[in-house]
Amino acid sequence: MAFSSNTGDSLGGDLFRIILAIILPPLGVFFEVGLTKHFWINVLLTLLGYVPGIVHAVWIIARR
Repeated sequence: MAFSSNTGDSLGGDLFRIILAIILPPLGVFFEVGLTKHFWINVLLTLLGYVPGIVHAVWIIARR
């Protein structure tokens, strides 16, 4: 069975961003939304606690 390239690229890109979000949450958010308010919120959450930064980053990536 052949899959369309759009689905594979999107899934691979999301997986890459989620891995980045676990390692360095603001970087995963940056690749998803750029330098928007969500990026700066994630920087603040990551500085306040690593886990809240990860949760926010994965949420930002998964909702798109």
